[in-house]
Amino acid sequence: MSPRASWKGFLKIAEVTCPVALYAAASTTDRVALHTINRPTGNRIRRQFVDAGTGETVERDDQVKGYEVAKDEYISVEPDEIAAVIPHGDKTLTVSAFIDLAGVDDLYLDKPYCLAPSDRSADETFALVREGMRAAKAAAVAQAVLFRRVRSLLIRPFENGLAATTLNFDYEVRPADQVFSAVPAKKITGEMLDLAIHIIKTKQGAFDPHAFHDRYEGALTELVKLKVAGKPIPKPTTGPSEATVSLIQALRDSAVAGGRPSVKSPAKKKTGRRGAAKAKPAAPRRKAG
Repeated sequence: MSPRASWKGFLKIAEVTCPVALYAAASTTDRVALHTINRPTGNRIRRQFVDAGTGETVERDDQVKGYEVAKDEYISVEPDEIAAVIPHGDKTLTVSAFIDLAGVDDLYLDKPYCLAPSDRSADETFALVREGMRAAKAAAVAQAVLFRRVRSLLIRPFENGLAATTLNFDYEVRPADQVFSAVPAKKITGEMLDLAIHIIKTKQGAFDPHAFHDRYEGALTELVKLKVAGKPIPKPTTGPSEATVSLIQALRDSAVAGGRPSVKSPAKKKTGRRGAAKAKPAAPRRKAG
């Protein structure tokens, strides 16, 4: 079944236009869907909206959006008032600039889409845009009204089409110092750093999305199959051991598992009765010739 376009319009670069369609690149429709049901009856539970003050059910026609101006005090915002102020799009995805993809912080990437020509007559124009960006190793920043909001998108070549990722607004991205301000700038040197570098090198590889498996979804699918077949549910497995291991020892153990010889601690010297180290016999002196 062919995917349904989320948006259709025109990609505009200067005076060049191309009819395009936007498709969601990620989907959750294949996930196992669980509904909330009434345990005694087995019937599905329907959600109702109730008045927080009276406890009575509120019909859909009586529901309206509101903004809290004080504790439990709201001003209502009618649908036609919202419609009057939201931007109205002209179905145009307008490119404002071409940029180096390496200069885009991943924190600003929001939701991925696929961009494809919506009309076979646009195939040549679309291919020209795609191959031009690929040859220049450039990405485009464009703006359009999507789903009643003005959104910026990062557009880049992707296989035979274009990938378009909506971008978070600056105010939506939390400043890093809010999270990392209390993290000390600790310096790591010596054996610990060497071991860490070694472990990283032994784990290096290429990004392969096929190698990642949704273990939760897989386990949930198997659980549903067992329930439908009336088979017993296996008991949960125990978690990992919580034995306390020093950081340096954990690094050494990891390095050995990765193919590096173990790092032995220096041997302690044997001591006599009074704790003094036994002295090695002195080497014989050479006679003067």
